[in-house]
Amino acid sequence: MILVLHSHFPPQTKDIAGNLRRPKMAAEEGRAPLLSPAEEGGGATGKVWEETKKLWQVVGPAIFSRVSLYSMLVITQAFAGHLGDLELAAISIVQNVIVGFIFGLLLGMASALETLCGQAFGAKKYYMLGVYMQRSWIILFIFCVLLLPIYFFAAPVLKLLGQPDDVAELSGTVAVWVIPLHFAFAFSFPLQRFLQCQLKNSVTAWASAVALVVHVGVSWLFVGVLKLGAAGTMATINVSWWVSVLVMYGYTVSGGCPLTWTGFSVDAFAGLWEFVKLSASSGVMLCLENWYYRILILMTGNLKNAKIAVDALSICMTINGWEMMIPLAFFAGTGVRVANELGAGNGKGAKFATIVSVTQSLIIGLFFWVVIVLLHDQIGWIFSSSEPVLLAVNKLSILLAFTVLLNSVQPVLSGVAVGSGWQSYVAYINLGCYYCIGLPLGFAMGWVFKYGVMGIWAGMIFGGTAIQTLILIIITMRCDWEKEAQRASAHVNKWSNTIK
Repeated sequence: MILVLHSHFPPQTKDIAGNLRRPKMAAEEGRAPLLSPAEEGGGATGKVWEETKKLWQVVGPAIFSRVSLYSMLVITQAFAGHLGDLELAAISIVQNVIVGFIFGLLLGMASALETLCGQAFGAKKYYMLGVYMQRSWIILFIFCVLLLPIYFFAAPVLKLLGQPDDVAELSGTVAVWVIPLHFAFAFSFPLQRFLQCQLKNSVTAWASAVALVVHVGVSWLFVGVLKLGAAGTMATINVSWWVSVLVMYGYTVSGGCPLTWTGFSVDAFAGLWEFVKLSASSGVMLCLENWYYRILILMTGNLKNAKIAVDALSICMTINGWEMMIPLAFFAGTGVRVANELGAGNGKGAKFATIVSVTQSLIIGLFFWVVIVLLHDQIGWIFSSSEPVLLAVNKLSILLAFTVLLNSVQPVLSGVAVGSGWQSYVAYINLGCYYCIGLPLGFAMGWVFKYGVMGIWAGMIFGGTAIQTLILIIITMRCDWEKEAQRASAHVNKWSNTIK
């Protein structure tokens, strides 16, 4: 189904095909469900197909763009792996711990736009989307400035956390080279959500494709030709991400979003505190998930023969992160679809979107579970030719397979939470499951029962991720969707009052 955009301001507007159409009254706009009567009355197969088409309008391009952007990190790590074990360990820590820490925080904070922009789009208050994005830019940029010391003091902090001196020193050197990437996140994440909430996902896909091509060329130049070593390898990611940002920004301000982008506005500075609170709730919710496995790498760095253990675990985490782009795309798609339907006052549509999304993501997760089980002794060759590292990756592959399977469900349910505005509630669940159950159990299995890295990882999977996923399933199944639709309508009206 094609969603037709129109503005609140002019008496008559044009649809995507250029035809004039009559604007609806505000009350009619705020409660119009996104499922047409024909669709609502169709058979089960027809409903699933219609919802699948809407879902994959977001999920398809989101998978492509997220896999492309993540592939830049994979390419960077692959180049580092063939420089040596030390370089691989250092760049793995920078990417998976330092950059991952910042990535999770800023990505989480930007996900507030999935709630606000998604519900505003469903309520047909299109002019609010551009103001929301500008507010997110302001807040994320300020946080980026506040977080800069993390890069400058990376080496002593990593030593304090028990990392080997040579790995910590090289990690500290490499970390300074990713500061431009740090600021790219602040502009990229809001742009992505601004575009995906109005179903302009092909733009983010094209931006990611261009950036990936640039990254391959820059990596070959910096590493293969100029021989710039670990720092040069890490610096390539800056160029690629900023190319992606400029493509999305250029499309937005050059007329690609005429209804949702009307230029910079002073309204972006209004209601910032309320926006900060919602962004912070979103950030905490996703950060508690994202940091969980970053801590796993730090804990592994304190084991005996830490360099090999960190290398093997980082390879598994990279493969997990690569595949994770698919459920994260479903996270985005589910958040948009649930927010759209709730903003339109259609609780049944939000529930149905949740069921379809979880089912399809789980099927894909089962497929990759089988692939990893069958290729358990081959997956490490992408990143390393070191025999000890490859043997360690082979041993960890079974845990990788179960992590992939669990992650095919958990992010989708988090997408439901984002679309519904439950971020602060889910943050408490994540805190309890991950840090009060998972981490202590992982520590006990790793050090007390002496199962090493496999014990740490197994404890964190089955003690934290599995329990959190089970709780989210129960909450989603017991949700009163019609009540959530009423709350979403009130929420949109509240936020629209901050825009004069």
